[in-house]
Amino acid sequence: MELKLSKPICFFDLETTGVNVANDRIVEISILKVFPNGNKESHTWRVNPTIPIPKATTAVHGITDEMVVNEPTFKELAPKVYNLIKDSDLGGYNSNRFDIPLLAEELLRAEVDFDLKKALSVDVQTIFHKKEKRTLEAAYKFYCDKDLTNAHSAEADTNATYEVLKSQLDRYEDLENDVNFLASFSAHKNFVDFAGYIGYDKNKREIFAFGKHKGKLVEEVLEKEPGYFGWLLNADFPLYTKKVLTRIKLSKLNNKL
Repeated sequence: MELKLSKPICFFDLETTGVNVANDRIVEISILKVFPNGNKESHTWRVNPTIPIPKATTAVHGITDEMVVNEPTFKELAPKVYNLIKDSDLGGYNSNRFDIPLLAEELLRAEVDFDLKKALSVDVQTIFHKKEKRTLEAAYKFYCDKDLTNAHSAEADTNATYEVLKSQLDRYEDLENDVNFLASFSAHKNFVDFAGYIGYDKNKREIFAFGKHKGKLVEEVLEKEPGYFGWLLNADFPLYTKKVLTRIKLSKLNNKL
């Protein structure tokens, strides 16, 4: 079954230096852009992360420091990536929890102020886990009856993810062929930021989802403890989380003027 699209959707996968959204970097990115008319556009780039790739990580995806030393940095690639995804929704495998947050961090470091929260995001892993609970390799075998060769290659994983989603639509009648529905179905708990440090209360007001102020309104905490805001900005939190906190603080200040 082909996807019913009202706008393009970009399936993408990242290979990285590690799994820390705030500190790790992209070493390979592959994007498969699918258009409403069925046309496709695919791009894969190796990336110089500007930091060492740990041996344990290389053992997973096979990319070494030597293989990326002469590749462009993400900041150099950012305009191309932005132009490819700016008009699209997003799709991936575990993308809501990892790929999208890390891509958002890299775009902010590259000074590209593009809010990925404004795009719908379809996480094929979440659909899979709600239905069958397996890995990508097993999902590819289960849904497509194919063996996933070159697993942990960004391009192979990206194309497999796209094929799995189409097969999921064929298999499950209750899955609507609509990106709005698929994004909602594959969403995890709704947070203001990607990393899950800031959530919503029942009235859709921003609250802290961690630490000593868990459950408290962010704007009230920042007003009563201005030093806490400074600590958050200087601590090892993702850039996107800091951006959200700054927006909330500025919004409160503007409302007072």
